[in-house]
Amino acid sequence: MTTRICIIRHGETDWNLEKRIQGQIDIPLNATGRAQALAMAYNAAHHRFSAIYSSDLARALDTARGLAERLGLELKTLPQLRERHYGIFQGLTAAEGAQRHPEAHARYAARDADYDFETGETLRAFAVRAIEGIDWLARHHAGQTIAAVSHGGVLDVLYRKATGRALEAPRDFKIPNCALNWFHIDAHGWHLETWGDRHHLENVLVESPE
Repeated sequence: MTTRICIIRHGETDWNLEKRIQGQIDIPLNATGRAQALAMAYNAAHHRFSAIYSSDLARALDTARGLAERLGLELKTLPQLRERHYGIFQGLTAAEGAQRHPEAHARYAARDADYDFETGETLRAFAVRAIEGIDWLARHHAGQTIAAVSHGGVLDVLYRKATGRALEAPRDFKIPNCALNWFHIDAHGWHLETWGDRHHLENVLVESPE
């Protein structure tokens, strides 16, 4: 059976604007992020979602809550949707990381899939965790259409899973805040239907840095 999943990156935060690596630090939405979440909820509520899931970090939960309320659905959390743990880089900008930890930054910039930032997750382990979470949703909601609110890092690896792009390959695609990204999963594997649909955000300032 085919499961359709709409995966949405959380709304904007101040750390997004500062290009600061959030990882698993619990940073709230800013005013623009809240407006994006409201616009997304209004638009996405037209779809017949059977369930809504979210990362357990506040910026994702607060993005998902309005959609769940509009549809009268229970908002469920799934830890596998949480952002990657970036270890010693959490809270830093890329420039600060390069200055304080030059060797670590070089491995980060090269997308070294086996580097864990000393106290965080490797890209490879993170990808396994995120993909296992979506596979679980597909099995648990076989034949249904569901929504999940997550993070840029998670969407990065899911895009690669669906398109066959290597984890180590440079990213050449954007991951906008509160855009709708549609996948379906069936017996033949993962398929990307629509990426980065943000027409509902035309009247909201959209920022999508890391």
